[in-house]
Amino acid sequence: MGRYPEADFSRLAIGPAAERPTKVRVEDFSRPLDPRAARAVLESLPRQLAGLAFPEVVARVVRAHRASRPVVAMCGGHVVKVGVSPCLLALMEHGVITHLAMNGAAALHDVEIARMGRTSEDVEAHLHEGRFGMVDETGDFMNGAMLEGARRGEGLGECWGRALNEEPAPHRARSLVAAAYRLSIPATVHVAIGTDTVHHHPRCDGAALGETAMRDFRILARTLAEVRGAVVLNLGSAVLLPEVFLKALSVARNLGADLSDLTTVNFDQIQHYRPRVNVVERPTRAAGARGYALTGHHEILIPLFAGAVLAELEATPASPHTSGGRTAGSRGT
Repeated sequence: MGRYPEADFSRLAIGPAAERPTKVRVEDFSRPLDPRAARAVLESLPRQLAGLAFPEVVARVVRAHRASRPVVAMCGGHVVKVGVSPCLLALMEHGVITHLAMNGAAALHDVEIARMGRTSEDVEAHLHEGRFGMVDETGDFMNGAMLEGARRGEGLGECWGRALNEEPAPHRARSLVAAAYRLSIPATVHVAIGTDTVHHHPRCDGAALGETAMRDFRILARTLAEVRGAVVLNLGSAVLLPEVFLKALSVARNLGADLSDLTTVNFDQIQHYRPRVNVVERPTRAAGARGYALTGHHEILIPLFAGAVLAELEATPASPHTSGGRTAGSRGT
């Protein structure tokens, strides 16, 4: 025993999810944008600043897809909460997104949407009542699947995706991790201990959490071993995923990865320090590499981006000489 007292999680008052009010419902989720509408918006943009950068990002994603290079989507929790998962699912189903990386909050909201059709509690109100995160079903499911995943040699993303596909989750079609498992796309979940409400559920096992999360870090590093010509999208993670990405990229580079022609993009409502330096700037010093920062509300920018990518795939014929968009190779201001 250590010398310092610990909180006894077995004494926590955990309640049923049915009694917890939530702010997000699956009925409010987006629908993938019609490619014709997305193409019209793309063609209407001014050739200035983000009006140049946005089509360049679309073109680089299409080019990576056509060249069979990785397209990694790193998702923060807010991206799932605002209901844009169907747009990302469309990119996964078309083979554009080849690796899904999430923080723990994104995975938790994704699992709750799949199983209950709703998520996102009132943190401030529930915190002062001592009920924040005290939901039995979510913690029981995710921690149980994690224990089984550790026994099977799976990572967090794989074990949660598998578990959702093995049970009759009524809204599984809207789940990113379930779709990744079904499509055999690597899904990795990256956590810090204590960042997610399932960590204080009495069933959480620290050894299983560490083992499965560490496996996902190695899986991400293996994907980044093929990073030449790849695209990495950071969708709304201000701290955790930019830090994990930089370390996984360092592992990949140490093992011989070529960073040339890499494209990195930070999508967020506010441009924070770590995404700027760890995603946009530091990794893109190699020949042909380029980093972009696109600022806007996730619930508007991500559907437009996904629709524009699918529109470009539909509009431009695939060939070794196709770069995928009207501004490929230009350098916006």
